[in-house]
Order: sequence, then structure tokens, then C-alpha cells
Amino acid sequence: MQPAATAPSAGTTTAPGPAAAKNGDGAALISVRNLKKYFPILGGLLRRQVATVYAVDGVDFDVRPGEIFSLVGESGCGKTTLGRSILRLTEPTDGQVTFDGKTIYDHANPGSMPSLDQMRPLRRRLQIIFQDPFGSLNPRMPVSDIIGEGLLAQGMRNRHERDRKVEDALEIVGLRREYTRRYPHEFSGGQRQRIGIARALALNPDFVVCDEPVSALDVSIQSQILNLLLDLRRDLNLTYLFITHNLSVVQYFSDRVAVMYLGRIAELGGVEELYQNPRHPYTVALLSAIPNPNPRIRRKRLVLRGDVPSPAAPPSGCRFHTRCWLRERLGNPENCVTQDPPLREVAPGHMTACHWAEEVSGGAAAEAAAQQSALETATALEDD
Repeated sequence: MQPAATAPSAGTTTAPGPAAAKNGDGAALISVRNLKKYFPILGGLLRRQVATVYAVDGVDFDVRPGEIFSLVGESGCGKTTLGRSILRLTEPTDGQVTFDGKTIYDHANPGSMPSLDQMRPLRRRLQIIFQDPFGSLNPRMPVSDIIGEGLLAQGMRNRHERDRKVEDALEIVGLRREYTRRYPHEFSGGQRQRIGIARALALNPDFVVCDEPVSALDVSIQSQILNLLLDLRRDLNLTYLFITHNLSVVQYFSDRVAVMYLGRIAELGGVEELYQNPRHPYTVALLSAIPNPNPRIRRKRLVLRGDVPSPAAPPSGCRFHTRCWLRERLGNPENCVTQDPPLREVAPGHMTACHWAEEVSGGAAAEAAAQQSALETATALEDD
């Protein structure tokens, strides 16, 4: 296989690659091109910049109208930062974001993008549901003010009209209209998350970033909230960017999914295709960790060795090569270390960033897991 071309250095603005054109078919509601978000690390007495955290580092994807597009990956991979950067709740460092054909952010052409004040009309159509239902609601404000705050910011000055919208939003998410005068501490975790959803929906948005909306809830409540979000998507014609680390939820909830690792997309595709035919070794390892409820089916788990590298010092070449089971099986090829693999199409609508994607298979993964298991057994016997 021919090695891929060397990636451009961090911090430079590049033209969208082939992945940008292929990962979304038809008109996109949200388009993300080469998006980056870096955070400086300050140190010393003078608080000078001593390092940089590459939280999001050159991400391309489209979200189509009406779909649920999921971002999945382990903690610290940049999922939440990416979601916030798309909405400009966190200002990006580089790249381009467009919504419904309108520029939200464009580092290369700053004159074409709205100021934060000019973003106000767009914010009605772009909303977010936060992860923590306990920390995202002001404990000193009644529900009417929590939900009505966004309406007021959008110019709805009439208190009676605003209260009616708040009551309607509560009813949509399955809460009683008379709850408007209550405070957050009077509700359970699931009810608080419903209030957070009502706050997002009160403005009649088109696009909603769901930032791990069920991870802080009891398992018994999670399915209720997920089913509510599915019903709202159908009834209100919503489009979701769904951020999570739970692969089981993604399989149940999503239309398409992107797997992130250390600030970049490792693999992207339709849920059924990606789960049945993963083509990146990191995705294979993640899928092997999903619990199977059938006790008759035993799944060998691929254990990734080593710690996740720091986003302040990402590895050269493929960022996964320091933990890659496939590279070890192939004899540690040098191009994994020296060349950054591009996100390329391996099947219609299925993209992966791996030099050796054609070598990824369930059989290879099973053999690698079996070898790991045998090695661990032998080591345990030697220790005894």
C-alpha cells in the first residue's frame, strides 16, 4: 500500500479535503471544515504560554437536515469542545462552520462571519442541551425564568406571552404547566433534564447539540429521555448532534456516527455499516467493549495497552499508533509513525483515517484478542 501524504502542520488553514465532500450526501444543515480549537497552557511567574492543547485539530463533517449525527469517543477526545465550537459558545481557533448556508465561523475570511452580537438571531435556531442537569440550571431562578430567559434575550418582552411559551415547552417535554413557579431543587434529575430540554425547545430551534444528555442520569431514566428526544425529533423536525461515550446508546439512537480520538475523527459512517464493518482499529476496540446481554454469546475484548497520549503532545503520524493492536500485528510499519493518515472513503459514505484500513477485519481483531488473552494467562501462571 502506498503511504499517505504528510499532513499540513498544525495551525495552518487548509482547503477542505475529499472527506469534506463525501461524508455527507445532499444539502447539509451544518457543515464543518478543518475546524480547530487550541487552548494555551500558561506557566511560570509571567504566565507565558508554555504549551498548547490540541483539543480539536482539523475536523470535517456534515450534518444533514433531520438526522441524528453522533460524536463518540472516550473522555478528553474533544467531543464537547467540538460541539461548543460549532455553536461558537467556545470560539474556534481555525476552520469554517456554516449553518443552513450561512457562515457562522470562517477564520480565513473573518469579514464574512457575524460578530457575537450578530449571532443573536441565529442562536434561536441553534440550541444546546447540557450534560449536567444539576449544574446547568440556576438554583436561584424559578423554572419560568430559566426557560423564559432565552425568549427574553430574543426580544419577547410580553410577560404573558413568554409565560405561555414556557408552559407550552414544559408540556412538550412531559412536565406539568403549573411547574413554572418551582425551583430546580424541587425536581428529580430526570425532571431537571426535561427542563433543560424545554429551555432549548422554547425558541423553536432547527439544530440542537445534545452534550451527553443522559450520562448523569440513572439507567432507568436514560431510556425515557432518549425516547423523548426521538419523539421530539419526529414531531418538531429537529436535527441533533448527539455527543456521548456510550456506544450502546449510539447504536440505538443515531443515523450516522463519527468516532473521535485525540481531537480528530478516526472513522465516520452510517450506524449499521460502522457497527457491522468497522474499518479503524480504534473503533474495533471500542465495539469489542460493548456488553452483550446474551449470556450464550461470548465476545473477546480487545484491551488497548498504554495510556491515552496527552492532547498537548499528540503522537506524530497516526495519533492512535502508540496503542494500535493492528500495527503490532503488521510488524509496526513505519508510515504509521511518520505519516498522518487522511480521512478517506473505504465504502460508500464510510470514511476512515487508517493507512491499513483494508487489513481491519473481525477475524484479525478476534485473533488479536485471543493472543492477548493467552499472553495474560501465561503471565498469570508464571507469577503463580
